[in-house]
This record gives sequence, structure tokens and C-alpha cells, in this order.
Amino acid sequence: MDMWRPISLRKFLRWWFLSILLIAGMMAQDQGLTPEMVVNLKQAFQVAIDPAGEKIAYVVAVPREESDEPGGSYTEIWVVPFRGGEPRQYTAKPVNAWAVSWSPDGKLLTFLSYQEQFDPHTQVYGLPVDGGAPRLLTHHENGVSQYRWSPDGRWIAFISRDPQTEEEKKARKTGEDWIVYDTDYKFPRLYVVNVETGEEHRVFEEDLAVWEVEWAPDSKTLVFQATEKPLTDDSYMFKKIYTVPAEGGKPTVLCPTEGKLGDMAYSPDGRQFAFIGATSLNDPLAQSLFVVPANGGTPQNLTRGFKGSAHSLFWLDNRTILLLSTEGTQNTLRKVDVRTGKSKVVYNATPIIQSISVHRKSGRFAAAVHGHAHPLEVYAGSVKSGKITRLTHLNPELEKVRLARQEVIRWKGADGWTIEGVLTYPLDYQEGKKYPLILQIHGGPEGVSLNGWTTRSTYPVQVLAANGYMVLQPNYRGSGGYGVEFSKADHDDLGGKEYEDVLAGIDYLIQKGLVDGERVGTGGWSYGGYFSAWGATRHSDRFKASVVAAGLTNWISFTGTTDIPYEMSLVHWNSWWYDRRDLHWERSPLYHIKNAKTPTLIVHGLKDERVHPEQSLELYQSLKHNHVPTRLIMYPREPHGLRERAHKLHFMRNVLEWYDRYVKKAEPATQEKYIN
Repeated sequence: MDMWRPISLRKFLRWWFLSILLIAGMMAQDQGLTPEMVVNLKQAFQVAIDPAGEKIAYVVAVPREESDEPGGSYTEIWVVPFRGGEPRQYTAKPVNAWAVSWSPDGKLLTFLSYQEQFDPHTQVYGLPVDGGAPRLLTHHENGVSQYRWSPDGRWIAFISRDPQTEEEKKARKTGEDWIVYDTDYKFPRLYVVNVETGEEHRVFEEDLAVWEVEWAPDSKTLVFQATEKPLTDDSYMFKKIYTVPAEGGKPTVLCPTEGKLGDMAYSPDGRQFAFIGATSLNDPLAQSLFVVPANGGTPQNLTRGFKGSAHSLFWLDNRTILLLSTEGTQNTLRKVDVRTGKSKVVYNATPIIQSISVHRKSGRFAAAVHGHAHPLEVYAGSVKSGKITRLTHLNPELEKVRLARQEVIRWKGADGWTIEGVLTYPLDYQEGKKYPLILQIHGGPEGVSLNGWTTRSTYPVQVLAANGYMVLQPNYRGSGGYGVEFSKADHDDLGGKEYEDVLAGIDYLIQKGLVDGERVGTGGWSYGGYFSAWGATRHSDRFKASVVAAGLTNWISFTGTTDIPYEMSLVHWNSWWYDRRDLHWERSPLYHIKNAKTPTLIVHGLKDERVHPEQSLELYQSLKHNHVPTRLIMYPREPHGLRERAHKLHFMRNVLEWYDRYVKKAEPATQEKYIN
């Protein structure tokens, strides 16, 4: 047989083309996650099941493209059948739509949107589910920030902040528009609009800042959370629960509460009221479930001693609450008996349920879910079976990407406490080899790292793993998800035993032979940025590189410039800096600047009100004056995090370059280069 028989040009080209496709497919499958992939990921961040329990509406965050104007992701509304099927799109970019809900009769899909052709402010819109033009349901002079349908479908309660007065508008034109702090407040106020007529009224005249609102089952009473001042700090620390007749009247405090407040709802018969709240003023989280008679009284804590953090609730019937809580590195759905406080697990697995919307009659629920293999997607679930089913595939390209292995590990921290963390292995991990380690430390400190989808532009975990790093996300004492006492265990000791927990995690990995102790880097945002600045100064001998993102560096000046001074002082320090000045200063990274030798990349958003950009400038100047390699990047228009595509890409590329240079290659700490 002639093995060298000539083939036709057509057959050759077909063979060549198929070979190229095969090689390209194999290369794509072999590739790990990249910064470019991360900024293109879509996520379903809100779900709403319809009144019949047959459809699920959801909001998708759609990243901007490179050619778009700078800004955050677009938000689109889609609907998918509960039993699965082809999703239907109801709104599309560049129009943003969010806060999706259903009218009680299921005929209208409602949402918040800013559409200049209809109204110059954000308003509530309704779209007929079966097709038709959008309907403007509110036409308030200063727009709407939040809304809730009454159970009977006749009314919508909404919150709107005070508009500028005519005098203020005039002053702006003449340049006399100075700001005097803590005066002339703009209150978020409570209104009700008649859906049929469009007539609206303000529910009460008292100066209370309204932050959350819900209806009683009879559609006659409103319950809301409010503070005496419309300040961010007050909204964290000093909210109270009030009730008021929907037709108008004087607000009445429902029950005594102390500290932070979260989700809330009436029982179906309207006789009981449940809420998520703090156990004390210095409880870091609204994380306990309380029930109180609807006419007032002393709240009963149903989760006393619970080793987790509750964060949302739904009444299944007059005796049972479905509770979503964080328990360690997982989220759990539980049925709680309000008479006994006993609970039964409905779901506690991977992938992780982030938020839910429940159909009471059937026990069906919609959920936004993330897992090791994907960011937030839409799932359908059943309280009865405890099972969930995936309905959307927003990022099919991820199926062609190799993702690194991750697992939950435990070690002994300070005082022998058991500490957990999520460990992500290098993409091409080889047993017996020691790898460079990067810490990715959550903020808060009451945040928590979950064993689900761990990667976002500010925490590029899988990107680091794809570049050969082992990554540890430690849940140090003070983290949420482990109970009230654990979350309070770092109080008055910030940077103390909580940081010893982190160092012990590094030592554990070194002892296991997984990590090269001479090649360790650290990074994080907000309080994670504080930890990274603390590591680069107080514990500089442990780290070859640090990335301090929106991190606080001087506890004294931070307290004077943040928008949450009460929250940080009363909750985490249990004191003001001037009452314990020496401790606050000693626990500031700047106090230890003479000890610093760790090359430090510093990044900050110029619109950050939580941690003022001056915190980064203080650290940068101090490191520079002490001849420590450092780089400071400020991102215009960015708040406490990153919203814009170009900024996200720039940050991740700089992070990789910084770690590659000082951790992976272990270059000497000399004058650094700049990557654009």
C-alpha cells in the first residue's frame, strides 16, 4: 500500500483546519483563569420567584466592554421558568434595571431604573409579563431608592431622600454652596403611592431617616428601620424598628433593640414579627434571629449559642421560619421552630446559596448560587426535598477553563483555637513541591471567606493559582460565620491574636511541606488591607511583598476621616482612640514603619468614604522616606472597591507583576518598575 499517496488540497485544508481547532481547544482547556476573563464574568445577584411559583426573575450584572464609557457593570432583568427552559430577557443594556419584584397578581414585573426619556430620576417601572410597554409606577420628584408592594397589590411603599431646596439650587449657581457638616440633613423618607391612580403621600412628618421598609399582611401597617440622623454610621449602629399606619400617622417603636439590624418580616397571620439583629451594641453583625409579638414586647433570641451568623429569613408558616445563615465556610438553609427554637437543616452543601426568594405555598425557592466552578447563577430549589437545580449558564466560557483545586483547611491559632481557611492550590500542583504563598485576607474584620467562587477583580484567587501560587484565605477570629462570641473575640485587640491566627496558618502550611516560607506575600482590601499593611510593617520579616488595597494604616487619623467612626470604635475597639491612645497608635502600621522592609503596592479609590485615601498616602510617604520599595496607585471615581473595567484590569495586572517580582522570583527590594 502506498502510504504517501497524495491527497486533494480540499482534504488537506479540511484536515489542517480541524487540527488547528483541536489544538486551540486543548490549549483553551489547559488555560487557567486570567484577568481578562475575570472582568468579563456575568453574575446573577438578585432573584425573585413569581406569585404562582412558576417563574424566576433575576438581575444579571453585565460587565462593560472595552469600548464603553467608564462605569460599573450594566444590570439586566431576565426571567426563566422554575422547571427550566430558555431564559427571556426583559431589559437590556445600556438601560440599567435592578431591584426586581413581581406585582402580587403576577401580571407586572417591576424594577428600579433610571430612564431619562421617561423621568429624570430613578423610579419604579412595571413591565407586563406577557408583553407591552413599560409603565411608570412612581413619579416622585427626587426618585426612589427602595420600594415594596403591599400584599393586596393596591399600594407601593417607597423611600426617597429629600431633594435640594430652591435656596440650595440658587446658592449653587452663585457659588455660595458651602457645606456645614451635620446640618441641613437630607432625610430618606417614607412614602406610599396608589398604583391605580398614581397619587402619593408622605407617611409621617417626623424627621426620621428610613433605611428599610416592609408591609404587614393586612396591607394597612408598615414596619420600617430608621435612625434620628441620615448618616451612614447611624444606619449601621443606631437603627430602631418602628411601625406606622400606611395611610399616615405617628411612628411607634415596635420593640427594644440594641446595635445592628438586618432582615425582617411579619408572620403570615400578622401576629408575630421576626428580625435579624445584634445581641449588643458591640456585636459586629446583625447575626441572631429574634421573634417578638406584632404588637410589641421583648424580643426572644431563637439562635442563642448558634455557631453561625444568620442573615436572611422567610416565614414558611406561622410556626416555622426558613433561615439562611453562614456557618463556617458554607451557607446553610434551616427551618426554625419559633416556639422551641429548634432547627432542622434543609441545605448545607456546595454550591453555596447566597440569597433566596421563597414561594410559601409550594415551598419552592429561587436562589442565587455560587460554587467552585462558577460565580453567581440562578438555581431552583425545594424546601421539602432540600435539593437545588441549576437554571442558568451565564459564563459558558468557564467550561473550557481549568480551575485550581480548593479545600477547607483547619489549624490551631492563638490560644489553641481552631481556625479555618480556604486553601487554593497552584493550578499545576505537584505533590512534594513547595510553592510560593499569597494571603488573600477578607475585610470587616467581620467578613468571611466561603468555599465557593473565590475570585473577583479585587481578590483574584484563581488568577494567582493559575500563575503558580498557593493562596490562603483565613477566617481569623473576628470573622463572621462562627457565632457571636467568635466574631467578638478580637475586640480591643485588633492586630493582636487575630493576626497570630493568620501567622499560624502560614506556619501550618510550611510544616505540611506545601509552602516555601521564604516566599510569602500578603494582600487584601479594607480590613484585609490593614492586615497587609500590618504584615508589611509589624511583621515585615515574614513577607516578601504586600498589596495594601483601601487599607487603614493609622487608627487615629482613620477614626477622624471614616464615615463609620462609631462602628469601628464601639464595635471593634470598645473605646475611642483618645481614651486608649497608646494602644490605638501601637496597633497602627505606621507606628512600626522603621521595621518595614517589605516591598508594598498600595492602591486606593479617590472617592472612598469608608477608608479615606489619605490612609494610603500616609503609608506611601512613610515607606518612601524609609527607602522601602513602594508604589501608590489612586483610581479616580472609585469608592471602597473597584467598579470600572480598566481599573480592575490594571489592578490585577499590577498585583501579578508585584508578586511575581518580589515573591516568585524573590528579587532584591530595590527601586521598582511601573507597569501601565
